[in-house]
Amino acid sequence: MPADKLLHRLLPVLALPALLGSCAIGAYFSPVTAFERSVNGMYEGEGNGITGRVPYRLTLTVQEQAQRANAVLVNLESRKTYTGSGKFTRTTTGGQLDLNFFEDGNKFRAAIHADLTPETISGQLRTVLLGRELLPYNITFRKVASGP
Repeated sequence: MPADKLLHRLLPVLALPALLGSCAIGAYFSPVTAFERSVNGMYEGEGNGITGRVPYRLTLTVQEQAQRANAVLVNLESRKTYTGSGKFTRTTTGGQLDLNFFEDGNKFRAAIHADLTPETISGQLRTVLLGRELLPYNITFRKVASGP
């Protein structure tokens, strides 16, 4: 058998381990880390501040490697919903959240600066008045449901 025909027949067989190896390596990388699974989900609690006690629900998704977090905050009293995003920083006990929340996608309404553990979020929610973070509320949220 001529060398070019032999090479033509062997080339697919020689390429097979490289193709299968790359699939197997990629199969072991989880798109969600164990830490993300432990903190992503729904939290409920309250904010206590100058206007009194306000109940909230926060649905949180953390992207550990990108150091980002996304959330939806619902004021359970007024039923207003705010979408938020911001920075996530990993710490030894969990993480630190710095999120900005918007109403209707473009109206800056609140910011959360808080510590995150797999079971709680605690820190401050500051409502925005005239474009500035004012009216602080001390928040404590407890996890009520796990995320995906």
